[in-house]
Amino acid sequence: MEQDVATQVVGLGGATDFTLWKLFLRADFVVKFVIILLIACSIFSWALIFDKFKLFKTINKSIEDFEKKFWKAKSAESFNNSLPVNSKDPAVLIFKSAMAELIKTKRQSSAVQSARVGRVLEIATDNEMKKVEKNFTFLATVGSTAPFIGLFGTVWGIMNSFQSIAISRNTSLAIVAPGIAEALFATALGLLAAIPAVVAYNKFNSDTQRYFSKIDNFSKRFLSII
Repeated sequence: MEQDVATQVVGLGGATDFTLWKLFLRADFVVKFVIILLIACSIFSWALIFDKFKLFKTINKSIEDFEKKFWKAKSAESFNNSLPVNSKDPAVLIFKSAMAELIKTKRQSSAVQSARVGRVLEIATDNEMKKVEKNFTFLATVGSTAPFIGLFGTVWGIMNSFQSIAISRNTSLAIVAPGIAEALFATALGLLAAIPAVVAYNKFNSDTQRYFSKIDNFSKRFLSII
């Protein structure tokens, strides 16, 4: 009995390679597809995380500079004329939309003008918020579904392991361990994709709310002086 167990352990160590690459190569088509899908989701998530991190770093700095320059300017018109024409900064685009409406409604009453400019500010803010929040849904989807996709790969791999036991009529570690290792690899990848996506989604969602809260406060102060 002891000799048989020892023989199984030696055979397992000598014949089975548990490196990640070998686990992937030994996996069947379904588990391979799950692994590739999770790796692709993880790569795209990280690319998106770096892109959004860079975006928020830029716009958070620019909104502070924007407000300082605005309140130091001689007039809203002169400040508007000093802004870059092709700017992609959300604050600049929102302000330019408001100024365009303000100039268009110059001959109308103050109440009508204020109402129309306020409406334009709301629409422009909503449009810019949608741009900033672009691909947030992807992060949320990866964060919520990746563990389940990994779990599916795990269940499939374990099912294959049991089938191998049934076919070989052998319950040795050499038969069971590779399939279980492949299955757990899928679960690990699912968590690896999901955890950063969830953390990033929560952070970026919070950053978005803070940023547009500043925009909203500026809009209210701007409306009070026109």
